[in-house]
Amino acid sequence: MISPNIAIVGAGPGGLIAARMLQRHGIDVTVYDADATADARDAGGSLDLHADTGQIALTDAGLLDAFMAVARVEDQSKRNMDRHGAVTGTFEPEEGDTAAPEIDRGQLRALIAAHVDPASVRWGHKLVAAAPAGDGRHRLEFANGATVEADLVIGADGVWSKVRPLVSDGGPEYSGVSFLDVRYDDAARRHPAVAQLVDRGHLFVRGDDGNAIIAQRNSNGVIRGYVAMRTDHDWAAQAGVRMDDRAAVHAYLLKQFDGWVPELLPFLTESEEYIDRAIWFMPAPPAWERTRGVTLLGDAAHAMGPFGGHGVNLALLDAVELAHAIAEEPTLDDALRRYEPVMQARAGGLAASSNRATRAFFGIGTDDIEHLAPDHAEEHRRYIEGAADYRRIRAATGTWQIAFEVPGGTRPAELSLQATHDGLAGALDGTPLDSAYFDTEGKLRIRVAVEEPIPGTMPCEATIDGDNITGTAEHPMGTLPFSGARKQTA
Repeated sequence: MISPNIAIVGAGPGGLIAARMLQRHGIDVTVYDADATADARDAGGSLDLHADTGQIALTDAGLLDAFMAVARVEDQSKRNMDRHGAVTGTFEPEEGDTAAPEIDRGQLRALIAAHVDPASVRWGHKLVAAAPAGDGRHRLEFANGATVEADLVIGADGVWSKVRPLVSDGGPEYSGVSFLDVRYDDAARRHPAVAQLVDRGHLFVRGDDGNAIIAQRNSNGVIRGYVAMRTDHDWAAQAGVRMDDRAAVHAYLLKQFDGWVPELLPFLTESEEYIDRAIWFMPAPPAWERTRGVTLLGDAAHAMGPFGGHGVNLALLDAVELAHAIAEEPTLDDALRRYEPVMQARAGGLAASSNRATRAFFGIGTDDIEHLAPDHAEEHRRYIEGAADYRRIRAATGTWQIAFEVPGGTRPAELSLQATHDGLAGALDGTPLDSAYFDTEGKLRIRVAVEEPIPGTMPCEATIDGDNITGTAEHPMGTLPFSGARKQTA
């Protein structure tokens, strides 16, 4: 592939790690972001990076060790309470559990930015317009007057993406829930009541009135969180409340949270500042007609509710998979054909469940919330098992030149395997596989129809070791051992 001109719009974790991966593949890329620098604004609270998504992406980018050096494994703990102060559930991770360590949003952004060629990032570039320029190229116009054209535009610019209209007329919908971002600095000394209730990790307090308090430990003695309300997205304007009028904010919240125990009220009145963050998300599953020269990742593609913590994790995995596809496929069109269906299908189920959970937690559309309390231990097991499955599937992906041992010699064949959102697909000598998956022992299991010498189904089991494969096939004529190697691309 002739080196294309690639523009990434958005220097959040997803956009930056896409740039990092492309540069590791030796591909030039330019990132554009409205912020003046990586730390020009408050990036928000804490994130947990899951073993089966975000951590896989960091491993690919060579950044997992840097992440683990600053991640807070101890802050994976969780506690649930009701508005009367009764504890309704707790979770303490097992020793050595690294399924979902925490990191401050700002730390994650800075960590990735430090490993991207600084000359490739154009800070202070706010995208205001994007339009086709012919032959699959697109023209980007920025608020500072700069314009560029690119062979591929990657929209990593969040829920209010300016790139998305190039591929879709769809936009985000309001969830019915608004969060007030709150922060308690030097919490142990200045906000002891808040610090005692949060303890380590996360605190979730759900009322039966459509309100909630969600708080989490951050680094450097800070606690951050959200005062959450089932309300209109413009509630502050309707109520005539400005975020910089602390007295007005306090009075409004104390009225909204009337009936909550006094021990919880410092969460409402002691924040250093209040930032209104209405929760918007995209309809699930994400879908658009493939458009030459443009694609999306992260929230630009599939913004979802916060429950489950999938947003940044999927953005990171989207980014590295897109970068791999660009590096490995012969054309940009081929890269997008490989990347988009897997990304859209994977995000679709998670987004739908996250959006439902967000609305149900706040009593929007259902009164039954008992099932909403997640089993965090099961979640952690699923992250670990999912990571192992993902790596096995990736190890199997490719074209394999194999030889079956048949009476009188060997019979060559070509086995192709491709990752899908939920496993593997492929073909044997052009015949589509009936199924392909890894069993609980890590064996690759394949079923394929055969026509000669006797029509039937041929189950196979195989072991993959690096670029080598060995196994057996149960052919209608008998058991056939086979072995082979991965076909190397030029």
